[in-house]
Amino acid sequence: MPDIKIALVDDNFHTRQSLKELLSFNTGLVFTMVCESGKAFLTKLKNTPSEDIPDIVLMDVEMPEMDGIETITIAKTVYPSIRFLILTVFDDEDILFRAIKAGASGFILKDEKVNVIKQHIHNLYEGIDAPMSPSIARKALSLIQKSEMDHPATTEPESPFDVSSREIEVLQLLVEGYNYRNIGKKLFISHNTVKKHVANIYEKLHVTSKAQAIKVSHYYKLLK
Repeated sequence: MPDIKIALVDDNFHTRQSLKELLSFNTGLVFTMVCESGKAFLTKLKNTPSEDIPDIVLMDVEMPEMDGIETITIAKTVYPSIRFLILTVFDDEDILFRAIKAGASGFILKDEKVNVIKQHIHNLYEGIDAPMSPSIARKALSLIQKSEMDHPATTEPESPFDVSSREIEVLQLLVEGYNYRNIGKKLFISHNTVKKHVANIYEKLHVTSKAQAIKVSHYYKLLK
């Protein structure tokens, strides 16, 4: 597998230094840029050769001048192939909702263990998972359910998706915040089988991220 090109955007000097050092060690991750603000990131991105454009950007939320969500919104219009992974100390519903709208591909709390962050980056790059810390996944689920209660559909939409009962079980556990390994343990199936089920779910729902899968599955009442 080729090295994954990473950018890190965070206004805290010690966070930038420690994350770069820890994530660079023996992981196949190469940092093409490290920036102290969203504004600095966008400026540097303009002057970066195409071969050094990052595959994945670890983006802080609270930053001076331009926050992470505004930065993502602008960057996605010019570089739609870049995937943004929110790395934050907040699991606030408003931030989550705004980040989804901006085009973030995942949400990880900064207190996650380094090896967990590494695995999430690899999963996002390979397209087999949209990273979400369990508490954030629960927030996303609650946010969507609350939105549906506040704005109920006049008629219940009929599901156009041919999702199997096993895939529904996997999807239910996925949106509840379980990782692939724990889903496998609960359903007595292998880690690779879980991956295949998730890939099939994403294909059938015509989505590319966990956040999108949650939204579609609840709109069509696929889950309990």
